[in-house]
Amino acid sequence: MDDYAKRSYGEIPVGFGRKPGIVVVDFQTAFTDPAYPLGGAPLVLRAVENTARLLAVARRYGVPVANCNTAYMNAREMPYWKITAVRETFLHDHPSSALDPRIHDPGYDLTVCKKAPSIFFNTGVADYFTKERVDTVIVTGCNTSGCIRASAVDSFSHRYRTIVPEDCVGDIEEQPHRDNLRDIGRRYVDVSDLSTVLGYLDDWHRQNAP
Repeated sequence: MDDYAKRSYGEIPVGFGRKPGIVVVDFQTAFTDPAYPLGGAPLVLRAVENTARLLAVARRYGVPVANCNTAYMNAREMPYWKITAVRETFLHDHPSSALDPRIHDPGYDLTVCKKAPSIFFNTGVADYFTKERVDTVIVTGCNTSGCIRASAVDSFSHRYRTIVPEDCVGDIEEQPHRDNLRDIGRRYVDVSDLSTVLGYLDDWHRQNAP
């Protein structure tokens, strides 16, 4: 038992609630296409494929989905990013800002452009989920150590039950991916997997089907 566990971290599971919603964070081609400086990390590509499977079921069941990219009109609008590739390519008119079509359904998803790490920061996603009576947020996307962590913490702060399926999020390196999931799993969220979340959606759909 590690020192965190000795001090009761992670003892209480979050659990699934009565109404799911899914956020899809930054699966824009900047991260999913190897042609771009930040693109093509194996964990991110795995997460894209798994999230596409999750979303196919979620949309069929009528689960609310919020999808986002990160983009700016110019450098003046940006916060003080320390990443050159972000400063040079995360622009509205740059092709890498487009959402990956494998995970985006513009006719179904609430689609927002965020300006900060969290999908909830000044975007209206929380308002949408309030209207939809969501109490359980499933967080997918990239990168685990940055925008996924920020979105998960904000989801927790909004009092949602927050679930992060490990195989539906990704990062550039495996160690930060694992470290951040372990840390938020001790404090704020349940770290789960695609299979478990799909089972929850199936159960929810059966219980709520007309």
